[in-house]
Amino acid sequence: MADEMLSIRDLEVRVDDKPILQGVNLQVGAGEVHAIMGPNGSGKSTLAYLLAGHPGYQASRGEVRYRGEDLLSMSVEQRAAAGVFLAFQYPVEIPGVSNIQFLKSALNSLRKQRGEPELDAIEFLDSVKAKVRQMQMEEALLYRGVNEGFSGGEKKSNEVLQLLVLEPTLAILDETDSGLDIDALKRVAAGINAYRRADRSLVLVTHYQRLLDYIEPDFVHVLQGGRISRSGGPELARELEREGYVPATGAQAPFEIRETHGSAHPQGPPEGREGGDE
Repeated sequence: MADEMLSIRDLEVRVDDKPILQGVNLQVGAGEVHAIMGPNGSGKSTLAYLLAGHPGYQASRGEVRYRGEDLLSMSVEQRAAAGVFLAFQYPVEIPGVSNIQFLKSALNSLRKQRGEPELDAIEFLDSVKAKVRQMQMEEALLYRGVNEGFSGGEKKSNEVLQLLVLEPTLAILDETDSGLDIDALKRVAAGINAYRRADRSLVLVTHYQRLLDYIEPDFVHVLQGGRISRSGGPELARELEREGYVPATGAQAPFEIRETHGSAHPQGPPEGREGGDE
């Protein structure tokens, strides 16, 4: 069984007193890629924001453990220092702060919190330029304001550049594929695949199967009605592409673990209950 990276049990989240997540159970092992799919309003982005520590999203019930520690008790800064990363569905612009300045400050801040020495300017520049070439981005983007005037594809590529530079242990990617043409999708997927390693885990939030043509997940989960209603392998995403989402009924079963080719695998729970919003 893979080492446990993330464990979510009976998670409930309310936003403006409206129930969004209504008993989510999920376990992610080290080195695994889990895709979270589901219709609009099912709570996918809510789950991503909650894990990253967005102040507007608080758990009303349940437990989230990251590498054995209570994730919900950590501040945003503590989560980042511990290796939790969120790529936004809608990356924000930060005028007046150059991309390279942002990346260098973020990386050295994380290294300092981990008790590691800061990278000097030359070492950092060599490293980040290599990753820019890997992402097939224009080097000039490093010297512009963060995402300022970037195209949609450039913004998503910049999120993956941050992923490659910061090297988190758990990456949560919230619809990184949205708005991308096929060439941009391939570049973003190649960057994400380059990040993958046996001691890192990925949670991919996506509406569509097409991203999973280029990033093969170990597990696919359907988040529907505020619960994970189905779990399976990559074939589940292809089924959803063909047949769509079946209306959810019932409640998610307690999370169970069984060994499948050395990985922690969730038993497919029954259908979830209707309701919830992203």
